[in-house]
Amino acid sequence: MTFRNPGRGDIPAGAGRTGSAAGRSGVPVRGRRTALTVAAVWGTLVCAALIAAPLALRDRLPDPLATHWKSAGPDSAMSFGAGLAPSLVVWGVAWVFLLVSAAHGEVLNRRGGRAGWWGFLVGGSVFALGVSGSILLANLDVADWRQAAMPGWAVPAVLGTAAVTGALAGYLGRGEPDRPVEPGDAPAMRLRPGQRAVWAGRATNRWLLWLSAAMLLAGAVSGAFLVLGAPVGETVWAAMLPLLPLAVIVSLISDVRVRVGPDGLRVGFGPLSWPAFRVPTGKIAWATAERRSPIEVGGWGLRGLPGTGRLAVMVRGGECLVVRRAGGGELVVSVDDADRAAALLNAYAAEEAAA
Repeated sequence: MTFRNPGRGDIPAGAGRTGSAAGRSGVPVRGRRTALTVAAVWGTLVCAALIAAPLALRDRLPDPLATHWKSAGPDSAMSFGAGLAPSLVVWGVAWVFLLVSAAHGEVLNRRGGRAGWWGFLVGGSVFALGVSGSILLANLDVADWRQAAMPGWAVPAVLGTAAVTGALAGYLGRGEPDRPVEPGDAPAMRLRPGQRAVWAGRATNRWLLWLSAAMLLAGAVSGAFLVLGAPVGETVWAAMLPLLPLAVIVSLISDVRVRVGPDGLRVGFGPLSWPAFRVPTGKIAWATAERRSPIEVGGWGLRGLPGTGRLAVMVRGGECLVVRRAGGGELVVSVDDADRAAALLNAYAAEEAAA
C-alpha cells in the first residue's frame, strides 16, 4: 500500500497529531512584544549612528573615500555616499528581516531560535557599526584616499567583537529551556500484521529555486561571453563563472523529497531527488513532528557539526520531521505533513524493536 502526501484518506486522520504541537510552547505575548520593541528601538539607533557619524565627520574626510585595502595600502575608492551606504543597507535589510521573522514567524518559539535571533540582532549591528567605523577612522584627516591606512588588527577586531557580543546576546536572550519531547509525545500508528505502507512528501523553497535559476542564467551567459571574447574583459566574465556550481548547490538545497517505508527513511535533494541519504529503520528510536526555524540551525541547507550527532536539512521554516536516532543524535528535515511521516516511522521502528 502506498500513501502519498497530500492524499490523506489512507492514513487515519488522528495519526501523528499527538506530536505535532511539540516545540510550540513558544514565548508569552508580552515576551514577543518586548523583543520586538527592543529590536525596533535598537535598530533605529544603529541606523541613526550609521547616518549621523559620517555626516558629522564629512568635513574631515576625503572624497572619494578609500573602501578597500591590500597589504600595500588602499586599492579602491568610492564617493562619500557610495562608500558608506553598504553598511547601512546590509544592516537595514537584516534588521527588517529579524523584525518580520519575530512578528510573523516562529523563531522566538524555541530556545535555539531565540538565541540565534538575539545573537544576529546584536552581533549584526556591531559588525555593521564596526565596518563603517573602521572606514571612517582610516580616512579621517587625510588629504587623499590613497593616504588612508587601515591597521592590520581592524578586521579581526571587528569580527571578534561582533562574534563575542552576538554570542553574549544570544546566551542572555535564549530564555527558558524548551519543553522536552518524550517518546510518549510522538505520533502513533498501528499497522495490521503484514501490512506495508509507504509515505512520500516534500518541501520546496521557491525563493531559493528562483535564486538558483538566476545564478545559473548569469553563469551561463558569462561563460558564453567569455568563450566569444566579449569586450567587457575576461576578468569580469571569469569572476561570474563560479555562479554555475553555486547554482547547482542552491538548487539541491531548495527542494527536498522524503520517503518513509519499511526500510526506513530516505531523504533526497533537488528536483531529481539525488543525491540522497538513508536512515535504516533499525537506527531509528522514534520520530515526531515539530516546528523549527532556520535560525536555530544556522540557516538554510544542510547543517550540522561533526561529532554532535545532529544534522538538519533546512529548506524552509515551519513543519519538520524530527528523527531521534537509536544511538543518539537527531535528524531534522523540512517536509510537509511531517506528523504522518513520523507516525509511520514510529510504527516500523516499533516492529523492528519487537522483532
